[in-house]
Amino acid sequence: MPICLIVPIIVNLFGIISGGGNVGHMVDIASFVVTGFGGLNSLVMANDFSTIVGVPKAIGVLLNKPKFDEAQMIITLISFSEKARREGLLVLEDDIQEVTDPFLKKGMQLVVDGTDPELVKNILNTEIDNIEARHDSVKKVFEDAASLFPAWGMIGTLIGLVIMLRSLGGGGGTEAIGSGMAVALITTYYGSVIANGFALPIAGRLASRHASEALIKGIMIEGILSIQAGDNPRIVKDKLVSFLPPTQRQKVNEQVGDR
Repeated sequence: MPICLIVPIIVNLFGIISGGGNVGHMVDIASFVVTGFGGLNSLVMANDFSTIVGVPKAIGVLLNKPKFDEAQMIITLISFSEKARREGLLVLEDDIQEVTDPFLKKGMQLVVDGTDPELVKNILNTEIDNIEARHDSVKKVFEDAASLFPAWGMIGTLIGLVIMLRSLGGGGGTEAIGSGMAVALITTYYGSVIANGFALPIAGRLASRHASEALIKGIMIEGILSIQAGDNPRIVKDKLVSFLPPTQRQKVNEQVGDR
């Protein structure tokens, strides 16, 4: 199991044991059913089932960080710019076949095919919008989970409190209060752990992954349109390095110099 999923479990176990508690005290099947199945049912109702099914894939993307090398992408685009400026856009046909990124390959093929620049821009921006919509739909699942599971945890707590108070009315003593209160609060605990240990951090990481992908695709669009416009490679470089923080611009400068 990846470390980012193990840590919340370890932290909770440490807190329980170091506090003199027993891990078994935190296990209650009824509380787990109310919080887990109640939250899951609400989650399915709030989102498309097809999106729910895609969640495992999203977690896989989260755990296997995509290799976005913005500096190398800029260097590649500058080399395309130099070649196109010297020999024309059609000479890039062979280079396009070796491109592994589908987005870049599609954009460069549109340029080589002589597609109108405005249409190229619209097509690529539409694809980015669709990618963002898909990413947002998956991120929403985790954001919903962060609110729904704690809510069901509170519902479980209320159920436990009602049962406890009724048992007191039947003559239960102080031991019944302590035991009943502990069981009632476990559902809130389950909901809070799911929300803060998993759902919210995953939603945040997915947002970060999307930002990285959007950045490199923005670089691609700017580079593709500059190549199509026949811009000087130095101008192309100046445009594209503006996407990078100063610390990452050094790699581009070392590879392409001042050209």
